[in-house]
Amino acid sequence: MLQKTYTVDFLTKKRVVNNGIVPQYYVENNHEAIIPREIFMQVQEELVRRSRGHISTSGKKRNFSSNHVFSQIIFCGECGEIYRRVHWNNRGKKSIVWRCVSRLENTGLTCHSRTVLEDMIGLATVDAINKLIGQKDGFLTILKENIETVISETDNNIVSEIDKKLEELQKDLLRLANSKEDYNDIADEIYRLREERHKALAEEAGKKGSKQRLEEMEKFLNEQSTLLEEYDEQLVRRLIEKITVYDDKLTIEFKSGVEVDV
Repeated sequence: MLQKTYTVDFLTKKRVVNNGIVPQYYVENNHEAIIPREIFMQVQEELVRRSRGHISTSGKKRNFSSNHVFSQIIFCGECGEIYRRVHWNNRGKKSIVWRCVSRLENTGLTCHSRTVLEDMIGLATVDAINKLIGQKDGFLTILKENIETVISETDNNIVSEIDKKLEELQKDLLRLANSKEDYNDIADEIYRLREERHKALAEEAGKKGSKQRLEEMEKFLNEQSTLLEEYDEQLVRRLIEKITVYDDKLTIEFKSGVEVDV
């Protein structure tokens, strides 16, 4: 944004905020970006994903936490609330469990969901990953099809077309501003196109994120020749998106979109 302030006295060099006295205008892509646009948009996608996933069923906003591998990814199959980590001391016997928030605080929801031992959740993730490994040929076919679908849906021309229009409008805006003519209509169109470009970039980043998650799972399955023998926290962080607790099962949802019941 140029001319946010302007000089009122050239002798004292005094400048004041420009409240419309002199023209203001935008110059796009004038400075080299500190953060590449692609990475910036992937971060925006992740922020949206985190905030979308942590507005609870009761309407409360849950702060994102990555203190524990299972934080913010375990959900109740009965009331939809998030599960929280709890240290139990039952007659001198200590254990770590996960319980639905509706059973720990007043959320306005009635819930009778079960309490789950942390060790059991860890074993369930091992079982789910091993199910994928055991049927990896079939899953690899599905993953490849999904990757091809994402690639075919990606249209990189939209952003470049908008950039061309913006460049032309900027030239028109500068010309009108320098000749003291009205440029409000062009400025409004620039604002509209900026919003349109931001949405297109966010959508493109979302598709790239989906492709990346699918490729990550494909790479893991190709590298894995044997079943897992023990719980691996890094694999959980890398592969698993969500765990839903029901009375008779846990549903493990992978970042690639695949779901496995244990």
